[in-house]
Amino acid sequence: MEPPATLWRHRDFLKLWSAETVSRFGSEVSNLALPFVAIAVLKVSAFEVALLGAVVFLPFLLFTLPAGVWIDRLARKPILVASDLVRAVALASVPIAYGLDALTMWQLYAVAFVVGIGTVCFDVSYQSYLPSLVGRDQLVDGNSKLELSRAASQTGGPGLAGALIGLLTAPVAVLVDAISFVVSALFLARIRVHEELPPLEDRRALRVELMEGLRYLLADRRIRALATSTVLFNFFGQITFSIYLVYAVRELGLGAGTIGILLAVGNLGGLAGAMLARRISSRLGVGPTIAVGGACSTALILVPLAPQSQPIPFLVASGLVMTFGVVLFNVTGISFQQEITPDRMLGRLNASRRFLVWGVIPLGALVGGALASTVGLRATLFVGAIGISFAVVPILLSPLRSLGPGQSASLSASSAQA
Repeated sequence: MEPPATLWRHRDFLKLWSAETVSRFGSEVSNLALPFVAIAVLKVSAFEVALLGAVVFLPFLLFTLPAGVWIDRLARKPILVASDLVRAVALASVPIAYGLDALTMWQLYAVAFVVGIGTVCFDVSYQSYLPSLVGRDQLVDGNSKLELSRAASQTGGPGLAGALIGLLTAPVAVLVDAISFVVSALFLARIRVHEELPPLEDRRALRVELMEGLRYLLADRRIRALATSTVLFNFFGQITFSIYLVYAVRELGLGAGTIGILLAVGNLGGLAGAMLARRISSRLGVGPTIAVGGACSTALILVPLAPQSQPIPFLVASGLVMTFGVVLFNVTGISFQQEITPDRMLGRLNASRRFLVWGVIPLGALVGGALASTVGLRATLFVGAIGISFAVVPILLSPLRSLGPGQSASLSASSAQA
Protein backbone atom coordinates (compact mmCIF):
# COMPACT_ATOMS: atom_id res chain seq x y z
CA MET A 1 0.00 0.00 0.00
CA GLU A 2 1.29 3.45 -0.91
CA PRO A 3 1.84 5.82 2.03
CA PRO A 4 -0.45 8.88 2.16
CA ALA A 5 0.80 11.88 0.20
CA THR A 6 0.74 14.01 3.34
CA LEU A 7 1.88 12.73 6.72
CA TRP A 8 -1.01 14.55 8.41
CA ARG A 9 -3.22 11.82 6.90
CA HIS A 10 -0.86 8.98 7.86
CA ARG A 11 -2.58 7.39 10.87
CA ASP A 12 0.41 5.54 12.29
CA PHE A 13 2.70 8.55 11.88
CA LEU A 14 0.10 10.73 13.63
CA LYS A 15 0.12 8.33 16.60
CA LEU A 16 3.91 8.52 16.80
CA TRP A 17 3.78 12.30 16.43
CA SER A 18 1.06 12.61 19.11
CA ALA A 19 3.00 10.40 21.52
CA GLU A 20 6.17 12.41 20.99
CA THR A 21 4.36 15.74 21.32
CA VAL A 22 2.66 14.84 24.61
CA SER A 23 5.79 13.39 26.21
CA ARG A 24 7.94 16.31 25.01
CA PHE A 25 5.66 18.83 26.72
CA GLY A 26 5.73 16.76 29.90
CA SER A 27 9.50 16.46 29.78
CA GLU A 28 9.88 20.23 29.51
CA VAL A 29 8.10 20.48 32.85
CA SER A 30 10.45 18.06 34.60
CA ASN A 31 13.50 19.54 32.84
CA LEU A 32 12.82 22.72 34.81
CA ALA A 33 11.15 21.17 37.85
CA LEU A 34 13.82 18.60 38.78
CA PRO A 35 16.68 21.15 38.99
CA PHE A 36 14.34 23.48 40.89
CA VAL A 37 13.69 20.70 43.40
CA ALA A 38 17.45 20.52 43.93
CA ILE A 39 17.94 24.29 44.03
CA ALA A 40 14.88 25.51 45.96
CA VAL A 41 13.73 22.50 48.00
CA LEU A 42 16.93 20.60 48.79
CA LYS A 43 19.14 23.74 48.49
CA VAL A 44 22.20 21.96 47.12
CA SER A 45 25.38 23.41 45.58
CA ALA A 46 25.95 24.34 41.93
CA PHE A 47 28.13 21.25 41.50
CA GLU A 48 25.36 18.96 42.79
CA VAL A 49 22.88 20.55 40.37
CA ALA A 50 25.34 20.02 37.51
CA LEU A 51 25.85 16.43 38.68
CA LEU A 52 22.08 15.86 38.38
CA GLY A 53 22.34 16.88 34.73
CA ALA A 54 25.27 14.50 34.28
CA VAL A 55 23.48 11.52 35.84
CA VAL A 56 20.51 11.67 33.47
CA PHE A 57 22.89 11.33 30.51
CA LEU A 58 25.23 8.75 32.07
CA PRO A 59 23.17 5.85 30.61
CA PHE A 60 24.09 7.10 27.13
CA LEU A 61 27.69 6.17 27.94
CA LEU A 62 26.83 2.86 29.59
CA PHE A 63 23.95 1.37 27.60
CA THR A 64 23.59 3.02 24.19
CA LEU A 65 25.77 0.63 22.16
CA PRO A 66 24.23 -2.64 23.43
CA ALA A 67 20.78 -1.02 23.16
CA GLY A 68 21.39 -0.42 19.45
CA VAL A 69 22.14 -4.10 18.82
CA TRP A 70 19.14 -5.16 20.90
CA ILE A 71 16.83 -2.75 19.08
CA ASP A 72 17.97 -4.01 15.65
CA ARG A 73 17.04 -7.55 16.75
CA LEU A 74 13.60 -6.85 18.24
CA ALA A 75 10.35 -5.10 17.37
CA ARG A 76 10.74 -1.42 18.19
CA LYS A 77 7.18 -0.53 19.21
CA PRO A 78 7.15 -2.59 22.45
CA ILE A 79 10.48 -1.00 23.41
CA LEU A 80 9.01 2.47 22.89
CA VAL A 81 5.97 1.66 25.06
CA ALA A 82 8.02 0.05 27.84
CA SER A 83 10.47 2.99 27.88
CA ASP A 84 7.61 5.43 28.42
CA LEU A 85 6.09 3.40 31.26
CA VAL A 86 9.42 2.95 33.09
CA ARG A 87 10.04 6.71 32.97
CA ALA A 88 6.50 7.39 34.22
CA VAL A 89 7.00 5.21 37.31
CA ALA A 90 10.39 6.74 38.12
CA LEU A 91 9.13 10.32 37.90
CA ALA A 92 5.97 9.59 39.90
CA SER A 93 8.17 8.61 42.85
CA VAL A 94 9.32 12.25 43.28
CA PRO A 95 5.99 13.82 44.37
CA ILE A 96 5.22 10.71 46.44
CA ALA A 97 8.50 11.00 48.37
CA TYR A 98 7.99 14.76 48.74
CA GLY A 99 4.52 14.18 50.20
CA LEU A 100 6.02 11.72 52.69
CA ASP A 101 8.79 14.21 53.59
CA ALA A 102 11.34 11.62 52.42
CA LEU A 103 12.74 13.26 49.28
CA THR A 104 16.55 13.33 49.06
CA MET A 105 19.16 14.29 46.49
CA TRP A 106 20.11 10.64 46.17
CA GLN A 107 16.57 9.84 45.06
CA LEU A 108 16.75 12.59 42.44
CA TYR A 109 19.97 11.05 41.15
CA ALA A 110 18.32 7.60 41.00
CA VAL A 111 15.26 8.99 39.19
CA ALA A 112 17.48 10.85 36.71
CA PHE A 113 19.46 7.66 36.03
CA VAL A 114 16.35 5.52 35.41
CA VAL A 115 14.81 8.22 33.21
CA GLY A 116 18.10 8.31 31.30
CA ILE A 117 17.95 4.55 30.67
CA GLY A 118 14.39 4.88 29.37
CA THR A 119 15.43 7.78 27.16
CA VAL A 120 18.31 5.78 25.66
CA CYS A 121 15.97 2.95 24.67
CA PHE A 122 13.24 5.29 23.44
CA ASP A 123 15.40 7.65 21.40
CA VAL A 124 17.41 4.95 19.62
CA SER A 125 14.19 3.01 18.87
CA TYR A 126 12.20 6.01 17.68
CA GLN A 127 14.83 7.27 15.22
CA SER A 128 15.14 3.72 13.86
CA TYR A 129 11.34 3.26 13.80
CA LEU A 130 10.44 6.31 11.70
CA PRO A 131 11.78 4.90 8.38
CA SER A 132 9.56 1.83 8.84
CA LEU A 133 6.49 4.08 9.21
CA VAL A 134 7.03 6.49 6.32
CA GLY A 135 8.68 6.39 2.91
CA ARG A 136 12.31 7.47 2.72
CA ASP A 137 11.25 10.37 0.52
CA GLN A 138 9.10 11.56 3.47
CA LEU A 139 11.88 11.45 6.09
CA VAL A 140 12.67 15.18 6.00
CA ASP A 141 8.96 15.96 6.28
CA GLY A 142 8.52 13.45 9.12
CA ASN A 143 11.56 14.68 11.04
CA SER A 144 10.46 18.29 10.49
CA LYS A 145 7.07 17.55 12.04
CA LEU A 146 8.66 15.74 14.99
CA GLU A 147 11.13 18.59 15.47
CA LEU A 148 8.21 21.03 15.24
CA SER A 149 6.69 19.24 18.23
CA ARG A 150 9.98 19.44 20.08
CA ALA A 151 10.32 23.13 19.28
CA ALA A 152 6.71 23.79 20.28
CA SER A 153 7.24 21.99 23.58
CA GLN A 154 10.41 23.96 24.21
CA THR A 155 8.47 27.14 23.49
CA GLY A 156 5.34 26.44 25.53
CA GLY A 157 6.77 23.92 27.99
CA PRO A 158 8.99 26.20 30.10
CA GLY A 159 6.19 28.71 30.62
CA LEU A 160 3.86 25.89 31.61
CA ALA A 161 6.57 24.48 33.87
CA GLY A 162 7.16 27.81 35.58
CA ALA A 163 3.43 28.24 36.19
CA LEU A 164 3.05 24.69 37.53
CA ILE A 165 6.06 25.05 39.82
CA GLY A 166 4.59 28.26 41.23
CA LEU A 167 1.14 26.71 41.60
CA LEU A 168 1.93 23.14 42.70
CA THR A 169 5.59 23.30 43.88
CA ALA A 170 8.43 21.78 41.86
CA PRO A 171 8.16 18.18 43.19
CA VAL A 172 4.44 17.93 42.43
CA ALA A 173 4.93 19.48 38.97
CA VAL A 174 7.10 16.47 38.06
CA LEU A 175 3.91 14.38 38.17
CA VAL A 176 2.78 16.10 34.95
CA ASP A 177 5.70 14.51 33.11
CA ALA A 178 4.87 11.08 34.57
CA ILE A 179 1.31 11.38 33.26
CA SER A 180 2.56 12.52 29.85
CA PHE A 181 4.61 9.35 29.47
CA VAL A 182 1.55 7.20 30.21
CA VAL A 183 -0.45 9.06 27.54
CA SER A 184 2.45 8.68 25.10
CA ALA A 185 2.56 4.92 25.73
CA LEU A 186 -1.16 4.65 24.96
CA PHE A 187 -0.72 6.40 21.59
CA LEU A 188 2.25 4.20 20.66
CA ALA A 189 0.45 0.99 21.61
CA ARG A 190 -2.19 1.76 18.94
CA ILE A 191 0.29 1.89 16.02
CA ARG A 192 -0.52 -0.98 13.65
CA VAL A 193 2.39 -1.05 11.20
CA HIS A 194 4.06 -4.45 10.83
CA GLU A 195 7.80 -4.50 11.51
CA GLU A 196 10.07 -6.80 9.52
CA LEU A 197 12.57 -8.43 11.89
CA PRO A 198 15.94 -9.75 10.66
CA PRO A 199 16.20 -13.57 10.47
CA LEU A 200 17.61 -15.26 13.58
CA GLU A 201 20.45 -16.75 11.53
CA ASP A 202 21.68 -13.21 10.70
CA ARG A 203 22.47 -12.51 14.36
CA ARG A 204 26.10 -12.57 15.41
CA ALA A 205 28.02 -12.15 18.64
CA LEU A 206 27.08 -8.99 20.57
CA ARG A 207 30.64 -7.65 20.42
CA VAL A 208 30.75 -8.03 16.62
CA GLU A 209 27.46 -6.18 16.14
CA LEU A 210 28.47 -3.49 18.65
CA MET A 211 31.55 -2.63 16.63
CA GLU A 212 29.68 -2.75 13.32
CA GLY A 213 27.74 0.41 14.11
CA LEU A 214 30.85 2.32 15.18
CA ARG A 215 32.79 1.18 12.11
CA TYR A 216 29.94 2.25 9.83
CA LEU A 217 29.84 5.69 11.46
CA LEU A 218 33.59 6.24 11.36
CA ALA A 219 34.00 4.96 7.79
CA ASP A 220 31.65 7.51 6.20
CA ARG A 221 33.16 11.00 6.28
CA ARG A 222 29.74 12.65 6.07
CA ILE A 223 28.23 10.79 9.03
CA ARG A 224 31.49 11.13 10.96
CA ALA A 225 31.48 14.90 10.46
CA LEU A 226 27.88 15.14 11.69
CA ALA A 227 28.77 13.15 14.80
CA THR A 228 31.94 15.13 15.52
CA SER A 229 30.13 18.44 15.16
CA THR A 230 27.38 17.29 17.52
CA VAL A 231 29.94 16.01 20.05
CA LEU A 232 31.53 19.47 20.21
CA PHE A 233 28.14 21.15 20.46
CA ASN A 234 26.90 18.89 23.25
CA PHE A 235 30.10 18.92 25.31
CA PHE A 236 30.60 22.69 25.34
CA GLY A 237 26.86 23.36 25.35
CA GLN A 238 26.43 21.25 28.47
CA ILE A 239 29.19 23.19 30.23
CA THR A 240 26.85 26.16 29.83
CA PHE A 241 23.46 24.50 30.25
CA SER A 242 24.44 22.56 33.40
CA ILE A 243 24.82 25.81 35.33
CA TYR A 244 22.42 28.03 33.36
CA LEU A 245 19.60 27.79 35.92
CA VAL A 246 21.94 28.39 38.85
CA TYR A 247 23.34 31.44 37.05
CA ALA A 248 19.87 32.76 36.21
CA VAL A 249 18.53 32.29 39.75
CA ARG A 250 21.51 33.21 41.91
CA GLU A 251 23.38 35.81 39.84
CA LEU A 252 20.67 37.37 37.68
CA GLY A 253 17.94 37.05 40.33
CA LEU A 254 15.34 35.52 38.00
CA GLY A 255 12.43 33.42 39.32
CA ALA A 256 10.92 30.21 37.94
CA GLY A 257 8.12 32.03 36.13
CA THR A 258 10.47 34.52 34.48
CA ILE A 259 12.89 31.78 33.44
CA GLY A 260 10.03 29.76 31.99
CA ILE A 261 8.81 32.67 29.88
CA LEU A 262 12.37 33.51 28.89
CA LEU A 263 13.03 29.97 27.65
CA ALA A 264 9.66 29.86 25.91
CA VAL A 265 10.31 33.04 23.93
CA GLY A 266 13.85 31.95 23.07
CA ASN A 267 12.59 28.63 21.77
CA LEU A 268 10.42 30.34 19.15
CA GLY A 269 13.54 30.09 17.01
CA GLY A 270 13.19 26.32 17.10
CA LEU A 271 9.63 26.58 15.83
CA ALA A 272 10.84 28.69 12.92
CA GLY A 273 13.63 26.20 12.22
CA ALA A 274 11.22 23.26 12.15
CA MET A 275 8.80 25.03 9.82
CA LEU A 276 11.52 26.26 7.45
CA ALA A 277 13.95 23.31 7.50
CA ARG A 278 12.49 21.53 4.48
CA ARG A 279 12.30 24.73 2.42
CA ILE A 280 15.83 25.85 3.34
CA SER A 281 17.26 22.38 2.67
CA SER A 282 15.56 22.24 -0.74
CA ARG A 283 16.93 25.64 -1.70
CA LEU A 284 20.46 25.51 -0.24
CA GLY A 285 21.11 21.78 -0.18
CA VAL A 286 21.90 19.46 2.72
CA GLY A 287 25.48 20.60 3.36
CA PRO A 288 24.99 24.38 3.48
CA THR A 289 21.82 23.96 5.58
CA ILE A 290 23.68 21.88 8.16
CA ALA A 291 26.55 24.39 8.17
CA VAL A 292 24.17 27.32 8.75
CA GLY A 293 22.57 25.43 11.63
CA GLY A 294 25.96 24.71 13.19
CA ALA A 295 27.14 28.32 12.82
CA CYS A 296 24.16 29.54 14.85
CA SER A 297 25.80 28.06 17.96
CA THR A 298 28.04 31.13 18.15
CA ALA A 299 25.04 33.02 19.61
CA LEU A 300 25.67 31.29 22.95
CA ILE A 301 28.27 33.98 23.70
CA LEU A 302 25.38 36.37 24.44
CA VAL A 303 24.62 34.48 27.67
CA PRO A 304 27.78 35.43 29.61
CA LEU A 305 27.75 38.86 27.94
CA ALA A 306 24.30 39.61 29.39
CA PRO A 307 24.49 42.58 31.81
CA GLN A 308 23.03 42.00 35.26
CA SER A 309 20.83 45.09 34.92
CA GLN A 310 19.18 44.05 31.61
CA PRO A 311 19.91 40.36 30.92
CA ILE A 312 16.65 39.33 29.27
CA PRO A 313 17.22 40.75 25.72
CA PHE A 314 20.60 38.99 25.54
CA LEU A 315 19.23 35.68 26.81
CA VAL A 316 16.24 35.80 24.46
CA ALA A 317 18.39 36.65 21.41
CA SER A 318 20.76 33.80 22.24
CA GLY A 319 17.86 31.39 22.62
CA LEU A 320 16.20 32.43 19.35
CA VAL A 321 19.33 31.97 17.23
CA MET A 322 20.54 28.84 19.05
CA THR A 323 17.26 26.94 18.86
CA PHE A 324 16.76 27.89 15.20
CA GLY A 325 20.19 26.48 14.39
CA VAL A 326 19.81 23.32 16.47
CA VAL A 327 16.52 22.36 14.81
CA LEU A 328 17.83 23.17 11.32
CA PHE A 329 20.93 21.04 11.99
CA ASN A 330 18.97 18.14 13.52
CA VAL A 331 16.20 17.89 10.93
CA THR A 332 18.58 18.01 7.98
CA GLY A 333 21.37 15.93 9.50
CA ILE A 334 19.19 13.15 10.91
CA SER A 335 17.12 12.90 7.72
CA PHE A 336 20.30 12.67 5.64
CA GLN A 337 21.68 9.93 7.90
CA GLN A 338 18.42 7.95 7.75
CA GLU A 339 18.31 8.33 3.96
CA ILE A 340 21.76 6.86 3.29
CA THR A 341 21.73 4.11 5.96
CA PRO A 342 20.35 0.60 5.30
CA ASP A 343 17.41 -0.29 7.56
CA ARG A 344 19.26 -3.25 9.06
CA MET A 345 21.96 -0.85 10.33
CA LEU A 346 19.75 1.97 11.62
CA GLY A 347 19.57 0.82 15.24
CA ARG A 348 23.29 0.23 15.58
CA LEU A 349 24.22 3.43 13.76
CA ASN A 350 21.78 5.51 15.82
CA ALA A 351 23.10 3.86 18.98
CA SER A 352 26.73 4.50 18.04
CA ARG A 353 25.94 8.11 17.22
CA ARG A 354 24.00 8.57 20.46
CA PHE A 355 26.83 6.94 22.42
CA LEU A 356 29.25 9.53 21.10
CA VAL A 357 27.12 12.66 20.97
CA TRP A 358 25.08 12.13 24.15
CA GLY A 359 27.85 10.35 26.03
CA VAL A 360 29.86 13.58 26.27
CA ILE A 361 26.97 15.41 27.93
CA PRO A 362 27.65 14.08 31.46
CA LEU A 363 31.31 14.93 30.95
CA GLY A 364 30.39 18.47 29.94
CA ALA A 365 28.08 18.78 32.95
CA LEU A 366 30.83 17.63 35.33
CA VAL A 367 33.33 20.02 33.76
CA GLY A 368 30.77 22.83 33.99
CA GLY A 369 30.10 22.10 37.66
CA ALA A 370 33.79 21.84 38.51
CA LEU A 371 34.66 25.06 36.66
CA ALA A 372 31.77 26.93 38.28
CA SER A 373 33.05 25.89 41.71
CA THR A 374 36.57 27.13 40.94
CA VAL A 375 36.44 30.08 38.51
CA GLY A 376 32.81 31.16 38.93
CA LEU A 377 29.60 30.95 36.93
CA ARG A 378 30.17 33.68 34.34
CA ALA A 379 33.73 32.57 33.49
CA THR A 380 32.45 29.02 33.00
CA LEU A 381 29.76 30.30 30.64
CA PHE A 382 32.47 31.97 28.53
CA VAL A 383 34.37 28.66 28.28
CA GLY A 384 31.25 26.90 27.00
CA ALA A 385 30.34 29.66 24.55
CA ILE A 386 33.82 29.92 23.02
CA GLY A 387 34.18 26.15 22.72
CA ILE A 388 30.80 25.64 21.05
CA SER A 389 31.67 28.10 18.28
CA PHE A 390 34.02 25.43 16.85
CA ALA A 391 31.17 22.93 16.40
CA VAL A 392 30.64 23.90 12.75
CA VAL A 393 34.29 23.26 11.77
CA PRO A 394 33.95 19.47 11.10
CA ILE A 395 31.09 20.20 8.67
CA LEU A 396 33.16 22.77 6.79
CA LEU A 397 36.06 20.32 6.47
CA SER A 398 33.94 17.41 5.19
CA PRO A 399 32.27 16.48 1.85
CA LEU A 400 28.99 17.68 3.38
CA ARG A 401 29.85 21.31 2.67
CA SER A 402 29.49 20.76 -1.08
CA LEU A 403 26.18 18.86 -1.02
CA GLY A 404 23.86 21.14 -2.94
CA PRO A 405 20.16 20.61 -3.75
CA GLY A 406 19.39 17.03 -4.80
CA GLN A 407 22.89 15.73 -4.06
CA SER A 408 22.41 14.16 -0.59
CA ALA A 409 22.29 10.51 -1.62
CA SER A 410 24.17 10.80 -4.89
CA LEU A 411 27.59 11.69 -3.50
CA SER A 412 30.11 9.18 -4.81
CA ALA A 413 31.21 6.43 -2.47
CA SER A 414 34.86 7.33 -2.94
CA SER A 415 34.40 10.85 -1.56
CA ALA A 416 32.23 9.67 1.31
CA GLN A 417 34.56 6.99 2.64
CA ALA A 418 37.51 7.70 4.90
